[in-house]
Amino acid sequence: MPHSLTTNSPGPPQPEPPRSAEISFPCRTIDVVAFSNGLPAIIAASLSLAASHALGASDSEHWALLAASGTFAVYGFDRLRDTARDRETSPLRTHFVESHARAISIGVGIAALALGAGLVGAPRRVVLLCLAVGAIGLLHRRLKGHATLKSIYVSAAWVAICAGIPGITVADGSGLAWVGVIFFTAISANLAASNLGEDEAGRPRRRPRSVLRLARALAVAGVLVAMAAPPEIRPLGWIPLVEALALVFFRPSEYFGHLAVDGALLAGALTCLLQFALF
Repeated sequence: MPHSLTTNSPGPPQPEPPRSAEISFPCRTIDVVAFSNGLPAIIAASLSLAASHALGASDSEHWALLAASGTFAVYGFDRLRDTARDRETSPLRTHFVESHARAISIGVGIAALALGAGLVGAPRRVVLLCLAVGAIGLLHRRLKGHATLKSIYVSAAWVAICAGIPGITVADGSGLAWVGVIFFTAISANLAASNLGEDEAGRPRRRPRSVLRLARALAVAGVLVAMAAPPEIRPLGWIPLVEALALVFFRPSEYFGHLAVDGALLAGALTCLLQFALF
């Protein structure tokens, strides 16, 4: 029944808004997909699996677990501790992180445990590589203000985890350089475009055409490298190809950056895995 218009009878008690440190539901599915740490973790796992197939590495699921859990933990930890600065560059994602800080913290803890379990019994070279990349992740807060430097070292870190781990576990690592270059071009193209976002008012922070042209050129270069690579490496060309297609329709928004630009890496890797499975 409708509420009374008189002021004598008190209305029903209003529920308190959820605190930012508590798990608050429901939240939009699109926000969970775009702003949680799940998407980069799945991308890392799919890239690792693609690299393992291309290089003929065994124990590919193990390396994919390391890539996914490490990525989830590092990204989650960074986003939780640097909301003040991230609010200027990614206000929508920062709001999501602040609203679901407890759930994200639990997820980071579980990912860290999975990472530790995955490193038990792993080859020493793999453990050292993970520790080196983890150290870079801890320094990310100090370095990420420099867009060019960020694109280089973050791309290198992704290549090290997704391609380097499978590469150093195979007897013949001759294909690692091909995989590394293809991954680096695709990921650096992704990061260059990701730096072209919006401010809190929805205005482009910066959108120099030269940066977008560079991102597209890097993605196309990755496709060309894949075409020149040995036959077992060529399916990886789907990754920079799908990224290049996403950049054709680039929009400087957080949703497009995460769902389309980042999602293109996942779509390319899954297409690559499908080709490996069918042929």
